[in-house]
Amino acid sequence: MSWIPTPISRFFHRTSSPPHFYALANRWLPWLTALFLLLLGAGLYGGLYLAPADYQQGDSYRIIYVHVPAAWMSLFIYVLMAVMGAIALVWRMKLAEVMLISSAPIGAGFTFIALVTGSLWGKPMWGTWWVWDARLTSELILLFLYLGVISLYGAIEDKKAAAKAVSILALVGVVNIPIIHYSVEWWNTLHQGPTVTKIDKPSIHVSMLVPLLLMALAFKVYYLIAVLQAAKLELVRREASSQWVKNLLETKL
Repeated sequence: MSWIPTPISRFFHRTSSPPHFYALANRWLPWLTALFLLLLGAGLYGGLYLAPADYQQGDSYRIIYVHVPAAWMSLFIYVLMAVMGAIALVWRMKLAEVMLISSAPIGAGFTFIALVTGSLWGKPMWGTWWVWDARLTSELILLFLYLGVISLYGAIEDKKAAAKAVSILALVGVVNIPIIHYSVEWWNTLHQGPTVTKIDKPSIHVSMLVPLLLMALAFKVYYLIAVLQAAKLELVRREASSQWVKNLLETKL
C-alpha cells in the first residue's frame, strides 16, 4: 500500500524546507517581538509592583520572577533538543538538526541565569551562595550538558557527523531532566518544594502566581525569537551554496 501524504504531513514537509522556514521566521519575528515585550512588561509590573511582599521572605522573593521561569526554560529547551535529536536521527531532517544546535546556547543561557539567581536568593535564605543540594547539582550538570552539545558540535568539522553526535548526546542527557524535576521529592534537600502546581496548601497566592506565569510565557516567546534568529543564520551557513541563499543575498545587496 503506497503512502498517501496527509495535510499535516504536507505542512511539516513544507515547513521543514529551508527557504520556506526562513521566510516564515521573518514573518513571525516582528509579531513575536511585540508579544514578548507585552508579556515581559506585564509580568515585571505585576511581579515587582503589584504583587505583595512575602510574609516570610519580604521582597527578596521577587527574584522568582526571573529564577523560576529561567529554570523551567532550562528543562523545557533540553527536552525539545532531545525530541529534535530523535527526529534528526530517525528521519534525517535537516531543520531538526538546525533547531537542536540553535537551541543549545539559549538553553545554556537560561540554565546559567537559573543558577546565578538561585545563588543570589540562597545567600540571604540559606546563608551561603552554594550548597551541593540535589536540585542545584543536577541543574549544574544540565549546564555542562548544554556546553557539551555546543563544544561537540563545534569540534567536529563534518556537520552531518556533528549533528548525529549531538543528537545522541541530547538523547542520553535527557535522563537528567526527571532527576532535576523530582529531586526535591526523592531526596532530603534544602531547595523549596513545588508550590505552583499544588492545589492544596502551601501554594503560591494568585496575586503572585499570575505575574509568574506571565514571565514564564514571556521567556518562552523570547526563546522562539532567539531560536528562529539562530536557526536562520545556521541555515544560511549550511545552505551557502544553494540557489535560494544566493537569491537572498542578491536581494539584500
